[in-house]
Order: sequence, then C-alpha cells, then structure tokens
Amino acid sequence: MSEIVSKTILQIKEGLKKREYSALEVTDAFISASESNKKLNFYNTFTKEKALEMAKTSQSRIDSGEDKILDGIPIAIKDLFCTEGTLTTASSKILGNFIPNYESTVTQNLWDAGAIMLGKVGCDEFAMGSSNETSFFGEVINPWSKVINKNLSPGGSSGGSAAVVSAGAALAATGTDTGGSIRQPAAFCGVTGIKPTYGRCSRWGIIAFASSLDQAGPITKTVNDSALMLNVMSGFDPKDSTSANKNTPDFLKACGNFNLKNLKVGIPKEYQISGMSSEIINLWETGYGWLKDRGADIIEVSLPHTKYALPTYYVIAPAEASSNLARYDGVKYGYRNSQNHLDDLYANTRADGFGNEVKRRILIGTYVLSAGYYDAYYRKAQRVRNLIIQDFNKVFKDVDVILTPTTPSAAFEVGSQQDPISMYMNDVFTVPASLAGLPAMSVPSGLSTNGLPLGLQIIGKQFDEENVLKVASNIEDQAKFPFLN
Repeated sequence: MSEIVSKTILQIKEGLKKREYSALEVTDAFISASESNKKLNFYNTFTKEKALEMAKTSQSRIDSGEDKILDGIPIAIKDLFCTEGTLTTASSKILGNFIPNYESTVTQNLWDAGAIMLGKVGCDEFAMGSSNETSFFGEVINPWSKVINKNLSPGGSSGGSAAVVSAGAALAATGTDTGGSIRQPAAFCGVTGIKPTYGRCSRWGIIAFASSLDQAGPITKTVNDSALMLNVMSGFDPKDSTSANKNTPDFLKACGNFNLKNLKVGIPKEYQISGMSSEIINLWETGYGWLKDRGADIIEVSLPHTKYALPTYYVIAPAEASSNLARYDGVKYGYRNSQNHLDDLYANTRADGFGNEVKRRILIGTYVLSAGYYDAYYRKAQRVRNLIIQDFNKVFKDVDVILTPTTPSAAFEVGSQQDPISMYMNDVFTVPASLAGLPAMSVPSGLSTNGLPLGLQIIGKQFDEENVLKVASNIEDQAKFPFLN
C-alpha cells in the first residue's frame, strides 16, 4: 500500500497501463490510507462504497482499452462542490442536511474523465478562514504536525484538500481560491496548488462565498499532476455567466521545459513586508537564483498599491458574502430553527446555523453595503481594486511572471491565532492576484528551520497558466522537496 500512495497521478497511470495493479487495488490503498489517518479529520463525508463502485467501472474501461484520462485515479472533493446524491455542507451547520440533486460542472468534468471520488473534505465554513478552524465539523490537522509533535493548521480554506494530498490519502483534491485558499494551504502542507485565471474553471455548482473572486483549482503533489487535473477541470460553461469562452490548452505540455532563456521574472519590492522572517526572504532569493541559473532575467518591479490589497479584499469579499449568504434563511433548504414568527425564524436560524467568522463577515459586508457607507467603503474598495489591476497590467508589459513567497510564515499551531486581524494577514501575499483575477501557483520549495514546508508563488498574466506552470516546474526540479509520502 505505501508504495502505491507515495506515487503521483502520472506514475499511477503508468502502473495501470502496465497492469502492475488494478484500479480497485489503487482505490483500496487510498481508502486504507484515509482510514489510518482518521485523527487528521480530513473528511466531512467519506464515500468508501461509492469509490469502490467507481473503481470497478474504471477497471472495466481499462480492460477494454477504452480508458479515460483519469480512470483509476482516486481524488477528494472540497465540501463546497455540489455532488449529486452526496451530502454537501460547506463545513457549516446550516447545510448539515443538504444533499444536492445536481452536480457541479467541475466535478462532472472529473467524473466524465474517469476520476474516483473518495469523499468530501473539510474546509473553513463557507470558505471563510485561513486555518480550517472555522469548520462546524472541527479543524483538519496538518500531516506535518508529526515533525514537531504539535497540532498544526493545514491552512485554509482548502485545508482538507491540501492535508489529504500531503498525507498520501488522495492523489489529488479540488480546492477553491477566493483570496489564497488553494495556495496558502498548499504551502503549509508541502504540496502544489494552482488558482487558474478567474473564469478558467466554471463556478456553477460551487457554493458561493465571493462571486467576483471564487475560482476552482487543483491541489496535487507535483506540478505535472496539477497541469493534468487543470486540463480536465477547465473549460467554458454556458451555465456560468463568468465562465471564459476560451480554448483550454494542454497544460501538461508547459511542464518540464528547463530552458528559461529570455523569460523575464519580476520581483516586486512591495512584497518584502516589515517583520517577514529571514527564512522566507532567503527562500525567495534562492528561488529567483534557481530561475536565473536556468537563463531567466530577474527584474525588480513595483506594485505600488499592494499595501491596500488586504483591506480592499476584506471590504469586497464580505460584501459579496453578505449577499450570497442571504439565501440561507431556514425556509427553502438546510437547517431551520422553527419559530412561530417569520422574523424570528430568520434571525434564530442564521444565528444558530452560522459560525462566528461567517457572522462576522456578513455583518462587515452588510455594513459596507448600507446606504450611509456604500460610497465610503464598497465603491472606494472597487476603485482601489482597479488600481491594483492596473499595477499588474503595467508590470506585465515588462515581465512574463512574478515570483513571491506564498505565505509570510510556515504553518502555525492550531489555536495560536485568535485575533481575526492576525489570521487575515496570512493572505497578504495571495490576495493581490485574486483581486486581479490572475493565475497563481504555490510550489513547495524548502523547509523552515524547524522542518516545516515553505512555498514560493508564481503569478502570471491572465490566461497564461502555461508560463506559470513552466516556471513552477523549474522550481520543483531544483527544490527537490522531500514529500511526507
């Protein structure tokens, strides 16, 4: 079993082709790995029987020579993606009994490609958080906790997705990224995660947090595996009004090209924030040194409005959340606190059904959208967002990609960041790319002084995932990161 779960998607595909093992044996190995890691609390819903059925179907196609690109590949799904007939909760009490009668476009693409569902993994409630501690079902624990013998956060909101891949309990997982929710947990758990360009993957059937920011993407061990998953997950969807009507290139072709001659890499001076640890700075310098060794030109650039990105995000995202979460009222579906009066039904259902962080963001969002403060906060935040986009557009006239750290620190201990502002600071390097709708990827690139993963982030131009993957592939090749499994 340990031999199978230590492999990548491409390696498993090769083994299946050579008949070294069957799809059922692969699925059994990952089911066993999931069950032996129960204390890490990956799954809100574990779909063992469904996985075994899907594995049998996969093996039938493999045996007949009609196999699909992901046949025999067991994956986990973030519990924000609606899955037909399977509980979908957004890690919230208010959706504790919600079983969709439809499938999200992204997960349907994966099942159509032959992927096997192991279950629905935990996340911060409605994707609101950076530590996985806001989940109604309890926090997921970072598998790297065993390195220092303390319970570490896997990051958030896609903490369950990053942790399950890091532990070798799934070959890949879907995530969503609103302000860094794929990249930050990927960095904390020592795995690879890409947020594609906004509109590259359909949002249809994904429970909404902030509609102008949410974007699906894969979390995997390697850059190649992320490229393969992105091939399947991407595509135009007429059901999603924000879906980009663009052809999906073969992202896998972008990987493995180790000649970076004439590629220009921007190093933004504004990302060297006050108080950043020397180990993060050293890793960043090492990273652009690796790229320079491969022929890339390293250019210092300026993104002057970066310092406003975090406050801008924490006005716009809560505003959109307050609107999106208005539908959870106890009337149509989900949890209901029965009351005799309609106003009491609304108030008590939402008070009981939402956790503290979700309520905090709804209140912030409602405040900034209110008649007296709309111009002062929400409209102004949208103007600043525009300036941040213009900064990136200007810089990308001179460079092909931007290299930054993914996070300001390694994974922190569960319960150590009680102050919301401290928690929000975890997104300081990831939020700007989200506000601009740009593709960005985190690659595990080194270890902290106490042996925990650190990541580097590559940001690209809109719909230029290929250069992001190309640079990520080079960093991965030179970092030779020591995976847990």
